[in-house]
Amino acid sequence: MLTTTSYQDTPGRHHELLAASGFEVCPARGPLSESQLLELIASEGPFDGTLNGDDEFSAGVIDALLPELKVIAKYGIGLDRIDVDHASSRSIPVLFTPGVNHTTVAEHAIGLMVAVSKHFWPHLASVKSGQWQRITGRELAGKRLGVLGMGRIGREVIKRAVAFEMRPLAYDLAWDEAFAVEFGVERAESMAQVLEQADVVSLHLPMTEQSRGMINAQALGRMKDGAIVINTSRGGLVVEADVAEACRSGKLLGYGTDVLEAEPIVSPHPFQEVDNILVTPHVGSRTHESVERQAVRATRNLVNYLQGDDDYIQANRF
Repeated sequence: MLTTTSYQDTPGRHHELLAASGFEVCPARGPLSESQLLELIASEGPFDGTLNGDDEFSAGVIDALLPELKVIAKYGIGLDRIDVDHASSRSIPVLFTPGVNHTTVAEHAIGLMVAVSKHFWPHLASVKSGQWQRITGRELAGKRLGVLGMGRIGREVIKRAVAFEMRPLAYDLAWDEAFAVEFGVERAESMAQVLEQADVVSLHLPMTEQSRGMINAQALGRMKDGAIVINTSRGGLVVEADVAEACRSGKLLGYGTDVLEAEPIVSPHPFQEVDNILVTPHVGSRTHESVERQAVRATRNLVNYLQGDDDYIQANRF
């Protein structure tokens, strides 16, 4: 079962690798809901393995794939749409692709910072509609960048932000001291400190029950007036209605996001008609370069596991 659309739509070596495996492939256009996956399994299954993106691999879906299912190969690194604990309880390995898209996502995060601070959306919309609306923007140079999560992507964002002469402040339980010294990153003692001191907050945390809805009305109230929030991680990290209200009221200068809690967007949505909220359709990791890297790694994970080769990257242990 192959469900990720960027894998299918982007040319590259991954197609040759999958074809050479000799496996019969059942393609579908994800992301698929639980009910859509169950329907696909009933009509097209059984499947020995899956190569999936942000589809809803619930406990029910995993059980429906058994007993034939041998492996779940995630195209990407975010596992919040897969019931990993249930897969582990059924001795099903969940494979993933760390280290393939951090450059691309970091570039996207910086792009969102520039776009929000310089009001790209209302400027583009006004010019194309025959108007000439000009809103005074803000420089990023000299501003305090707060990074929540200094993993691969967070570090790449910091590297680029330093080139913009931003002053990085970061919070992460797993602290990379050598990197912090090299790029002049101040270590925050808490997430609250980042929220209170940053002019721009960039989110790079995994989606967990602890992080869900962490950017809510209370958290936004801690932030500086006129701050910016950037999210290239997971939409559920923010309470979308609270962010929309902060943008409408002027508490936030704006919100730039590549992710929503429910994707694709469902109308009516609190972000619609709010000009200082810039939304891209979860394409932060979608470049020709990164898609091929990610797709090749995901294909090798799946094919190698099924063929008994130990060159694969497993996220769960059981």
